Amino acid sequence: KLDTHRKLRSGFPEVIFCSGKADAHLLQIFGRLLKEEGEVLGTRASREQYEMVRAEYPQVEYDEISRILKVEKPGKERKGKIAVCTAGTADIPVAEEAAQTAEYFGNYVARIYDVGVAGIHRLLSKRERLAGANCIVAAAGMEGALGTVVAGLVECPVIAVPTSVGYGASFHGLSALLTMINSCANGISVVNIDNGYGAGYVATQINRLAVR
Repeated sequence: KLDTHRKLRSGFPEVIFCSGKADAHLLQIFGRLLKEEGEVLGTRASREQYEMVRAEYPQVEYDEISRILKVEKPGKERKGKIAVCTAGTADIPVAEEAAQTAEYFGNYVARIYDVGVAGIHRLLSKRERLAGANCIVAAAGMEGALGTVVAGLVECPVIAVPTSVGYGASFHGLSALLTMINSCANGISVVNIDNGYGAGYVATQINRLAVR
């Protein structure tokens, strides 16, 4: 029961969460959305799912890092500016899910990776780039402090994304999630652990308002 009216209601077409779907269901959903929208975005896709979809739709693209599966309309205009940051390189898969989601929805995205608080000078050297954004996504594991530090430097909204990167007491991202929820900096919103797609979606909503 595809929600083909969703774009008219909310400004965003339905997106496929690929993980756990049967091949026949994924292929049918992918084809239907492609026919309705002329493009389609899938998240959390495996290499095997990509190969299966590509056999039917050879134009499909797949990114191993973000696990994004998509067919995108050519020549799409990118508006505004969203900055996507990571504390470390291990957080990049989640950040790329956010960045590529935002790009698919028509936003310009600036990537600022590996600027965690353990080397605070790396983040401070990017202050001008951060200040020019309408919204910032900050993905971090371990103790998850990046979002708080970024929010203390800028005037735009910050979307903090806890990642499941870290040793045992990080509890697969729960430690970072709690840090971000309890942040003393203002202007932070928090999405679920590893939810890059959710961050890219909310960042798009904010950026669209800024552009409008």
